[in-house]
Amino acid sequence: MKIFRTVLCSLLLAALAGQAAQAEERIKDLAVVSGVRSNQLVGYGLVVGLSGTGDQTTQAPFTAQSLRNMLGQLGVTIPGNVNLQLNNVAAVAIHAELPPFAKLGQTIDITVSSIGNAKSLRGGSLLMAPLKGADGQVYAIAQGNLVVGGFGAEGRDGSSISVNVPSVGRIPSGATVERVVPSGFNASDSIMLNLRSPDFTTAYRMSEAVNEAIGDELAAPVDATSVRVRAPLDPGQRVGFMSWLENLTVAPGEPPARVIVNSRTGTIVMGGNVKVLAAAVAHGGLSVTISESFAVSQPTPFSRGGETVVVPESEIEIREGDGRMFPFGPGTTLEEIVRAVNEVGAAPGDLVAILEALHQSGALRAELIII
Repeated sequence: MKIFRTVLCSLLLAALAGQAAQAEERIKDLAVVSGVRSNQLVGYGLVVGLSGTGDQTTQAPFTAQSLRNMLGQLGVTIPGNVNLQLNNVAAVAIHAELPPFAKLGQTIDITVSSIGNAKSLRGGSLLMAPLKGADGQVYAIAQGNLVVGGFGAEGRDGSSISVNVPSVGRIPSGATVERVVPSGFNASDSIMLNLRSPDFTTAYRMSEAVNEAIGDELAAPVDATSVRVRAPLDPGQRVGFMSWLENLTVAPGEPPARVIVNSRTGTIVMGGNVKVLAAAVAHGGLSVTISESFAVSQPTPFSRGGETVVVPESEIEIREGDGRMFPFGPGTTLEEIVRAVNEVGAAPGDLVAILEALHQSGALRAELIII
């Protein structure tokens, strides 16, 4: 049944790949504009108001230190000899993604994760915390009430149960943008389109499609990834030009012949262009069975110092199944490969070994990728 599902998925993907090679796709789906990208933000803060599920300060001293610093900035001085015993405060790490063209005052979603030993963040509130970029500058300020999808419960006898992850929560629109990230969208008289999957054929066809639609040599391929397109300098006209450009359709090039093998799950995906040269494959099974049993050994009568011991006994049995051989003719297609292997009744692990052997022999006309 497993090999049948793998074969069925392979054939379906091959059929879809053949249709995709002939169908046209939008430039929006094939490429992204260089410089138009999101940026990662990270910060540190405190979540308060927890119902006894916060950090234990003896094991997470940085929580108490952070609380002292925050209260000191608010004008509250705590003597140094006071040992704070808090269980309703948790130190957290905050991360978010700043989308391109985000402006001052806009809000973004944030994720809050405990970095101490807090059991749950449910019911907590994040106090004002800055979010910084890779350059160390503050780009957003986060604050708000957490939404936690998981929960946990613990009994007095030490038994506990948890659903999902209660130590991680989100705050929708929980951060306000305070700094704008400059982009290179309006920096020059041209824009650069970067293909999501580098391909010389697709890059060439994309430039030709743009030039044929406009009637001018505005686009030129740079390499297998990038296509340079001249665009208006006026921001309003450039936005309209991009709206037209990203909806222009292009027939992408066919993907290269690849065989993807997941060695952990046994999943195999083969592209529609996979072929093999003339070869013969023998498939045989070797079964090794090891059984363990135990026997009791007793000392002989009237012996001195003898002891009764348990002695393990091992039995090893090796069985070799009947091997079958099936040939591949020159230029064999994906469908013929799958049918032949399916008739032999090979398991996914055996199919991986067959593909590796074909690749090493040079008969497999495809790139073999094992993940």
